[in-house]
Amino acid sequence: MVIETVRHRPAVQEIPRPVMAESAPTRGSEYAALLRQVRQAGLLDRRMRYYGWKTAFTATAFAAGWAALWVIGDSWWQLGTAVFLAAVFAQLAFLGHDAGHKQIFRTRRANHLYGLIVGNLATGVSIGWWTSNHNRHHAHPNTEGADPDVAGILAHSGERAVTGKGWRRFVFRYQAWLFFPMLFLEAGSLHNSSVRAVLKWPIPHRIREGALLSAHAIAYPAAVFLALSPVKALAFIAVQQGLFGFYMGCTFAPNHKGMTVLPAGDNTDFLRRQVLTSRNVRGGPLIDLALGGLNYQIEHHLFPSMPRPALRSAQPLVRACCAELAIPYAETSLVASYSQALRHLNAVARHTRSE
Repeated sequence: MVIETVRHRPAVQEIPRPVMAESAPTRGSEYAALLRQVRQAGLLDRRMRYYGWKTAFTATAFAAGWAALWVIGDSWWQLGTAVFLAAVFAQLAFLGHDAGHKQIFRTRRANHLYGLIVGNLATGVSIGWWTSNHNRHHAHPNTEGADPDVAGILAHSGERAVTGKGWRRFVFRYQAWLFFPMLFLEAGSLHNSSVRAVLKWPIPHRIREGALLSAHAIAYPAAVFLALSPVKALAFIAVQQGLFGFYMGCTFAPNHKGMTVLPAGDNTDFLRRQVLTSRNVRGGPLIDLALGGLNYQIEHHLFPSMPRPALRSAQPLVRACCAELAIPYAETSLVASYSQALRHLNAVARHTRSE
């Protein structure tokens, strides 16, 4: 809070997966050929200059937001600062996402340390928890029983919808209506999952992770309550955290919701598994910025360590490969992606009413 052959409209029933032609190459060789093209084009090379200015710009915005809290003082105008910092937190989270995928630096250690700063310390989200959870999603996207993103509070298939009991059944039944309102709670879910992981999961560097999460948990409310009266401080936190979660949820929603949901144990090959379960969002530089590069979800899933600025250049290669192999390549506008996701959630919800 943060799919079936892929169609450009949501579906609930299981849709047959594409049948491989008898003359198709050995499984895996198709992806290997695409990977070779991508490597030869230099699209997996590190982009230190890009991440240098991106980090500097985001860090400046982060510092400016907190400085504004003290300069403006105890005023309701600070809710504007809260909105601004919600957007900045999301941009920091995108950088943490890239570090978790080892897109920024060549070494695991450097990416981890970067993730600790922008994740644990700056936004209060554990890089260790996120990396572990997100890697499972990448390995088995939209796969029942394997992808943690489809095992959460929403039902993505009719089979799961009918298993809901009590309050969970209520959520499943009205999930299309509840989806956007629930996104305002997403930041709280991220913080809660981070703390639980540091306390209970066997994540590496537990003490380091816990120390920086604690520093954020102390410094964030302290700064707000020292600058604002209690009522304004609570309003500031509610707006900033609510919009941060809403922003993050809105960037995740177009990626997989309404796409093919694979059954547990599915053995679709890597190339098709990643493409059929993912959706791209059309747009220019503004969409790239707003969605943190996640609008190239197909390319990102095929090449998780590809630096964000290279995804756009990889798209023509991936699209041509999919066309040659007759693999559906889903791409739509941002508004249409939300529409498809909500229609799918609503179609799944009908299973709770047909018993």
